This record gives sequence, structure tokens and C-alpha cells, in this order.
Amino acid sequence: MAKYTVVAMPGDGIGKVVLPEAIRVLDAVGFDAEYVHADIGWEFWVKEGNPLPERTVELLAEHKLGLFGAITSKPKAEAAKELDPALRDKGYVYFSPIVGMRQRFNLDVCIRPCRSFKGNPLNFIRRTADGGFEEPPVDAVIFRQNTEGLYAGVEWTDPPEVVRKALETHPKFERFKDVPGEDLALSVRIFTRRACRRILTAAFQYAKKHGYRSVTVCEKPNVLRETSGMMEEVAREVRKDFPEIELWSTNIDAQMMWLTKNPEDYGVIVAGNLFGDIVSDAFAGLVGGLGFACSGNIGDEVAVFEPTHGSAPKYAELDPPIVNPIAMILSAAMLLDHVGEEEKAKRVRDAIGAVIAEGKVRTYDMMKLPGGPEAISRGAATTTQMTDAIIANL
Repeated sequence: MAKYTVVAMPGDGIGKVVLPEAIRVLDAVGFDAEYVHADIGWEFWVKEGNPLPERTVELLAEHKLGLFGAITSKPKAEAAKELDPALRDKGYVYFSPIVGMRQRFNLDVCIRPCRSFKGNPLNFIRRTADGGFEEPPVDAVIFRQNTEGLYAGVEWTDPPEVVRKALETHPKFERFKDVPGEDLALSVRIFTRRACRRILTAAFQYAKKHGYRSVTVCEKPNVLRETSGMMEEVAREVRKDFPEIELWSTNIDAQMMWLTKNPEDYGVIVAGNLFGDIVSDAFAGLVGGLGFACSGNIGDEVAVFEPTHGSAPKYAELDPPIVNPIAMILSAAMLLDHVGEEEKAKRVRDAIGAVIAEGKVRTYDMMKLPGGPEAISRGAATTTQMTDAIIANL
């Protein structure tokens, strides 16, 4: 009997391509696990009116570990049009299944490492004063609060009267009070002290364990005084237990500038849901893009690991596939870390690093080629060839 059971959720598009590649690497590194397939994504929204079927929720509740590929997500009106005609006008409303999964299991700590691999042609470089170039090492780990903020799902178009009445008690709502309901859309940014403390504590603990000298809170407290202000206040409280680690503070807009000037200065970064999403994608762009961007969604009991890229449906049907599987494989390495198989996780990352440094096997994105079948004829590796090279280096 296998030591671990992992719920495998390919999802949509290229999720179905890259997830099997990650499992091949886990098998090759000797991870003792069996994989249980679970349904998730657009297909099940269209057929069942639920992109996160209850049977998948039950599997996650039972086995506690998940590997997730990618989902297709569309705006409200498009989602409604694609729903099976038999299900229309019956109250079904599309909601992102990964957001739903995070909220269902309180996967509130999202960890997104953005680390550069030596030899990656997509790494960030900058010009030096003498006209040359340098490539600073990037090693930023973003801790994104995963269940609250603007992604909490508390929003309305044409809010109910009781909501309007409550908002009218705030003096700054005065200029909106005459806006017709159908012309008024609201999304509520919700922070709780408990969730702020949990994400910040996790970030400081990670920094201490892995030798980072700083934790940076990346918010906007000069404008979002209540929500960002709470995150900053709790950060100062938590930092008292970690006196050896510096606490820095940046505004999200300024951080977008500074990360392309001096990215090597940043270690662990903490942000709310939306700003964490933004800053993690920005740092991912410095280390090769979404083909290298992995993440873990961690709760008290359940943990789900996924690449941060989308489903890229235009690439899903290419045969042979050309998408870069490294983000998915790095997400699998995070799963290994989570269950205490840190030596195996290191071997996987070292194997990826060796392939990249050698430079003989590169997917189309690493070669800066347009995506499409012609990329292979121009020397790009297929998805399978990249995985084969990583396994060979194990």
C-alpha cells in the first residue's frame, strides 16, 4: 500500500498535459504515492453547473493532498451562455473552482516561490553603469493571503437596499447615493486579524527556517488604511517573535518599480489576495514567466499544489505538446517539501537546474519562439522531452 494518496485534478486545457508529466517525475524520484483522479473545471460547469463537484471535495477531505493542473475561467455572461441549456435559469452561478477550493478548505496560506535558475535565457538582466549587463539572482517567496480580500466573493451589481443603507452611513458614500442600482457594482475587500496573523506567522517562520533576512509587507496602507493598515499592524506584532528578521514595508505600486531595479534585495514578501496575485506574477516574470511559477495552497489539514499559469486552451490540443512542464513539476516538488520528503524535493529542483544550465533542452518559451507546432521544427523541445531530460538528470 502506498504511503501517500494524492488527489490528481488535471482540470482544463494544458492542465491535462502538464499534470501527468509531474507525476512521472514524482515516480522517478521514488515518491511512494498513488494518484486518485478527480473532476474539476469548465467541463463540469457546462455539464453539471458546478466546476468543483462535491465528489472532488470529498476526495480532498479524505486524502488531504492535491495536485492541480489549470482551469478555464470566463466572465459571468459567457459562463451563463455555455451552461447546458437544461440547467439555465435555475440559479447556477459560475465561481472559480480553485477559489472555491481555497475557501472550502481554508487554504489560506498561498506560497509562491520565484527563484531564478542559472542559465535560463528568460532570466531578468539589467544594464550596468559601464554599458554592460548583469543578471542578479532572484529568490523571492511570496506569501499571499488566499481566502479573503477582494477574492472573498462578497460583491453585487445592483446591491440590495439593506446594503445600500449600510453604505450610506459612511460619509464617503455620499457621492454614490444617487447612482441607480443597475449602474452600481460593489466588491468588498475583507481582511480579518486572524487571517493576517496566520499568513504573517507562516511567512516569518519560513524566513527563519530558510535563512531569509527580511519579510516585506506589500500593501497600500496610505490609501487602503483599514485593510492594509491591519496587515501592517499585525506584522509589527508578529515580528516581535522574530527579532533576527527585518520587517520591511512597500506599497504595491512602488514595489512593481523596485522589483525591476533591485529584485535581489527581496526575500519573503507578504500581501493580501489581490496584491499577492499581482506581485507573484511580476516576480515570476523575472525568473522565466509562468512556465516556472509554482505554488502551494496550505490549510490546517488540506494542501493543494498548482502552477500559477492558466489553461492556455490554444496549446492543449497540439500533438506533440509543446508547453513548459517545469512550473507543474516545481509545484510537485513543493508537495514533496510539504510532506517532509525534502531530500526528494531538492533532487527534483537540482535536476531541473541541471537541464536549464546545460541548455540543450529548451521549450519554446525558453527559446523565445511563438507557440505553435512550428516551434518544434525550430529546435524547441516538446513537453515530454523536457520531462525526459529532468528524469534523466535524477
